[in-house]
Amino acid sequence: MQIHVVQQGQSLYQIANTYGVTVKEITDANEISAEKSLVVGQALVIPIVGTYYWVQPGDSLYSIANKLGVPVQTLASVNHLNTNQSLNAGMRLYIPPAPHRKAEVNAYLEPRGHEISSELLQSARDTAPYLTYLAPFSFRINRDGSLQAPPLNGLNAIARQHNVTLMMVVTNLEKDQFSPELGSIILNDEQVQNQLLNNIIQTAKDLNFQDIHFDIEHLHPDDRDAYNRFLRKASGMLHREGFLMSTALAPKTSSAQTGAWYTAHDYKVHGEVADFVVIMTYEWGYSGGPAMAVSPIGPVRKVLEYAISEMPASKIMMGQNLYGYDWTLPFVQGGPFAKALSPQAAIDLARNQHARIEYDYVAQAPHFSYWDHSGKQHVVWFEDARSIQAKFNLLKELGLRGISYWKLGLSFPQNWLLIEDNFNVVKR
Repeated sequence: MQIHVVQQGQSLYQIANTYGVTVKEITDANEISAEKSLVVGQALVIPIVGTYYWVQPGDSLYSIANKLGVPVQTLASVNHLNTNQSLNAGMRLYIPPAPHRKAEVNAYLEPRGHEISSELLQSARDTAPYLTYLAPFSFRINRDGSLQAPPLNGLNAIARQHNVTLMMVVTNLEKDQFSPELGSIILNDEQVQNQLLNNIIQTAKDLNFQDIHFDIEHLHPDDRDAYNRFLRKASGMLHREGFLMSTALAPKTSSAQTGAWYTAHDYKVHGEVADFVVIMTYEWGYSGGPAMAVSPIGPVRKVLEYAISEMPASKIMMGQNLYGYDWTLPFVQGGPFAKALSPQAAIDLARNQHARIEYDYVAQAPHFSYWDHSGKQHVVWFEDARSIQAKFNLLKELGLRGISYWKLGLSFPQNWLLIEDNFNVVKR
């Protein structure tokens, strides 16, 4: 799979001719219309096996092989060259695909209202072939230990058809906010706690969930030990019943990191008692903050490198956003919130605003600016094929278990094609 960045003056016909594919193959892969103009800086995935590399001045087969991680003998052989042969700038070399490695993939799905919309169900259906787990968000804990279930219509059939494991996401949400008071009740009242765990087990059996996923957030700092005790207890009960148990973790960079979202999340204990964890490595750029990449590669790396110092890499799923934000400038604390948008919507917006998409190689994220009809400047940061491939490379480098997406319903076709190009998705 090739990632091609559109340059000034390029057309779909020219790009298709360059790679020996049809225009329709490119438009189908990227879910774009041939009638709409391309955006300068737009990243397209080209559906070919392997990639092409154009020789730069000063390149040799050895330097290219080292840069791309391909044995020089392989590079020479597939291109019918001698290993010591000099190369002309502009020469096209074929790079064979790298071996796939196994990875688990999760995606959260957040229904609104009393049933899952047909559009959201279609998103689940389309992405299920690329998923290990599908996680409807969420089963909300009540203060008596009972559960309030989300709409689930149609999900069991999709999971069965595509051999996807349903993940039962259990949260301490009250009035759409994570509640430290509710968390404290569950973690410290043994009677309520027992009622909750029994309800979880029975509900999971009734609804065919196989993984119980605790997303307990914004806890009182002094409930850290209580949360650890709860997870040890839950792990024992759930494993005896044949369930997997996973947890969601805030993005920490040290065990000493404190704060409402961090103190009570003990990476070492979660790594010991959970089958795997999802680390929420996103929201550096968020709707109520200043404009920046949502999941810049540097901060993501720091969190994951700390995580693998506390638990096996094989238990870690990297969190990844399927969205970006459109900020209105200048940023004012408490001012207008940024609007979330999908990668496809971001490209459409750039086209409509005649904006050029730039790429920040430090953050490994695309962005662009425009002025609205009211004379206000906007900055948009989002995800594209390049930023996702950078995350996949990091996942492979660190030997992580896989990746977890928040959330389905946001169009990003390149992501799923790149999963297929990089990994053999585990099906349980």
